[in-house]
Amino acid sequence: MTDTLLDTATRAVAKRSFCTLATTSDASRPHVAGVIYSAVGRTLYVSTFRESRKARNVAANPRVAVTVPVRRLPVGPPAAVQFQGSARILDNDDPEIRDLAAAGRLKAISAHGELELDGGCVLRITPGRRLVTYGLGMPLLRFLRDPLNAAGAVDLPADAAA
Repeated sequence: MTDTLLDTATRAVAKRSFCTLATTSDASRPHVAGVIYSAVGRTLYVSTFRESRKARNVAANPRVAVTVPVRRLPVGPPAAVQFQGSARILDNDDPEIRDLAAAGRLKAISAHGELELDGGCVLRITPGRRLVTYGLGMPLLRFLRDPLNAAGAVDLPADAAA
């Protein structure tokens, strides 16, 4: 079941492009923002501005938390994949970003010219050791009937963690 849950969670993140990103300032003030991401493997890339609260917080504290909502039905609570990890600020013209964009791997965060904006940057988010899930890897009917027992977790392979 663990391998199946890992595959399910990884596929769910790869198929989507919206998540909430939680950061913390150097004064320990939390900030959560909805963002668009591109997933490359288990790494997420988010376009933002260097002067945004997200980027300022990451510069002060690279520890982040992410929640990817996974809608399974048009009503009711969404399932989710969550993780803690680390973020790094990359320039829009960083070779890693340029190579991924040229290969078409960053479409969700580059389709509207985001990588050409003055003052823009990209947050590279790498998950830690564990993905926490809610409502994934279980039959939909069981999820709807027993939402209090819909939590799950899976450890990432050591070579995939930050």
